[in-house]
Amino acid sequence: MNEQPLLTWLDTPATHGDAPDGDAALIGRCLAGEQAAYGELYDLYGGVIYRLAYSLLGDREDAEEVLQDSFEYAFRRLDHFDARKSAFKTWLYRIAVSRCRNKRRRKWLPSLSLSAFDDREPRDPAAAPPDETAALNEQQRAVWAAVGRLSPKLREVAVLRYYGGLQYGEIGAALDIPAKTAESRMRLAHQALREWLSEVV
Repeated sequence: MNEQPLLTWLDTPATHGDAPDGDAALIGRCLAGEQAAYGELYDLYGGVIYRLAYSLLGDREDAEEVLQDSFEYAFRRLDHFDARKSAFKTWLYRIAVSRCRNKRRRKWLPSLSLSAFDDREPRDPAAAPPDETAALNEQQRAVWAAVGRLSPKLREVAVLRYYGGLQYGEIGAALDIPAKTAESRMRLAHQALREWLSEVV
């Protein structure tokens, strides 16, 4: 099994995420007290942070709470963001993953729900659009089911790697682990996914 994503996050800000100068300008406007800039920053990254939280928790209400908590914290601590240490997107991922872990500990959620990928139209505006959901083939559904069986630590790495598009150094920064540890966890995730997916192929 290779590392090519089988399902993309359509609203991942890939173009903007590769342009730190754009983030820096927005952050500078926020720190200067421009309220509209906060809204722009939220609009730019809110969708991908929601998808991350939903992928890790499997519950829309929990994902919405993590989304709000993450941005509330990020906006309060925006002056502490250091672009020399990580990209802004990676910093947001780290905040969101931490809140997902806290939420999981409180609720003891054992696995990823697949309800967002059934034939019903998603109710949440930030969820996958109907055309993306309908486009899921059996292989992609099988991959999501297998990802849902991973342990929380392996699932975090797999989601950030496959669907967040992060490199191991970025995953390490987001999860506060060495890049080598992220790579090792991804190998374990690959092994487990290969075994489970071989059962349905």
